[in-house]
Amino acid sequence: MSLPNCPKCNSEYVYEDQAMLICPECAHEWNPNEVEVDEDALIIKDMGGNLLQEGDKVTLAKDLKVKGSSQVLKIGTKATIKRLVDGDHDIDCKLDGGGEMMLKSQFVKKA
Repeated sequence: MSLPNCPKCNSEYVYEDQAMLICPECAHEWNPNEVEVDEDALIIKDMGGNLLQEGDKVTLAKDLKVKGSSQVLKIGTKATIKRLVDGDHDIDCKLDGGGEMMLKSQFVKKA
């Protein structure tokens, strides 16, 4: 029986200890029967607590002033999420009729 490589360091020297698999190189322990959760994955939620993903359609929940211009994005403006990023403005999206823009997730709701 062959054991899978370590998910953290990709070492092939994994051994079994009861129901757990252990890597002797990085000391990572895991249960092969449990679904592995990626701790580095970005979890971003809208103002209502709904989980946002790339490709989702969102609407603005309030009027937003565009920094460096006199333009105002009106409530209800629709946008499509292109990607989620780590930072203050965590949504990179394309606004309907407004071009591409970075928004904060706290000001949008999932459509």
